[in-house]
Amino acid sequence: MTQRSGYADLPLHSGHVPAWLGTRMAALGRVIAEAIVHHYGRDELLRRLAQPFWFQSFGAVMGMDWHSSGITTRVLGALKRGLAPIQRELGVYVCGGRGRASRCTPAELLAVGEMTGMDAARLATASRLVAKIDSAAVQDGYELYLHGFIVSATGHWCVVQQGMSPARREARRYHWQSEGLASFLDSPHAAIEGINQGQILNLADARARAARRAGLELVHGGPDRTLGVLRKLQPDHGRTLSLFPQLDAIETPVRSSAQRTVPHLCLPSRHEVLGSDIVLRRLHGALAAAAERGPKDYADLLLTPGVGARTVAALALVAEVVHGTAARFSDPARFSLALGGKDGHPFPVPLKVYDETLRVLRRAVGQAGLGRADKLDALRRLDAQARRLERSAGGGSFEQFVAAERAEAPLLGGRTAFSR
Repeated sequence: MTQRSGYADLPLHSGHVPAWLGTRMAALGRVIAEAIVHHYGRDELLRRLAQPFWFQSFGAVMGMDWHSSGITTRVLGALKRGLAPIQRELGVYVCGGRGRASRCTPAELLAVGEMTGMDAARLATASRLVAKIDSAAVQDGYELYLHGFIVSATGHWCVVQQGMSPARREARRYHWQSEGLASFLDSPHAAIEGINQGQILNLADARARAARRAGLELVHGGPDRTLGVLRKLQPDHGRTLSLFPQLDAIETPVRSSAQRTVPHLCLPSRHEVLGSDIVLRRLHGALAAAAERGPKDYADLLLTPGVGARTVAALALVAEVVHGTAARFSDPARFSLALGGKDGHPFPVPLKVYDETLRVLRRAVGQAGLGRADKLDALRRLDAQARRLERSAGGGSFEQFVAAERAEAPLLGGRTAFSR
């Protein structure tokens, strides 16, 4: 049985992703996905996408706004665009999307079925059920507008979908994973991200079995009985009301210790990245691995034409996205320090560093596909070295690091969505 893995407040922000960034995000998303599949297999990529903290970190390392709900749309779009040319080879297919694209998911899954021989009808049914549960069975005040269905050649899948409340300028992201899914109506979510608004009517929860039974009884009992129950409703302090308050006394849920300690990622509405948003020792470890040990231990990587120390620092954070365990992503804002953010926070996107990072990763992934994985393995060693060094590495403050990056931005081709 899958469990919720966390909550997060995802603020809504206006704006657009310029073409110069969208193209690079698709390319970076592709090579990161390829690296994960090479090292850990295609189903591991699906497991990562079903983890809300990793998903947010993935978007941040690609140069998106580190905190906004827009990461959901752009990450899925970048993956769909980037993986399309190699989906058969990689064995990972991204379907659906935002708005009208979400309604094309069943047809896209049927096309995947024709290419692979998978049971497309079963996948399309799962897609419709997931969307219906999060739009009807889970009534939390957010209207779904995005549905992404990612399926591997093994038949495993994950779903990332998002709802929003324009009045509150908030979004909630829902994660599903087929692996370990025993029932669509017994606590199926891998995770739900969003600000806690109070009591939520969630008829997909395992603890709502009695409520589902009562609902069926009301349907069979006719309108008079249904109206009688509705007249008994009392105001609740939450944003939603329980349709069956008489059942509360019968079936009071007892939460397990795991449910009581579900991590909550609270992403603020401010654009600025503050030192309190990151774990500084992890940043120091990555910088130390790049600056102190890089030239000694990763000479082959550094001899790639055009690669400098700043690019290796970015690669250290990208390597963590590829190799890091779930506990490493408790501070998604830290990954925006690799390649900046399109809104200029924590600093403008350094295009020269971005392009060098892409060039190194493309070469490493390409050679790994030919049986020469030395450069891709160097990135794994870079990540391992960063973790060792963070126990002892020191360095300047977060504010000093950001100030230095902003000062260097003109030399590194720093650009934002507002640049001309």
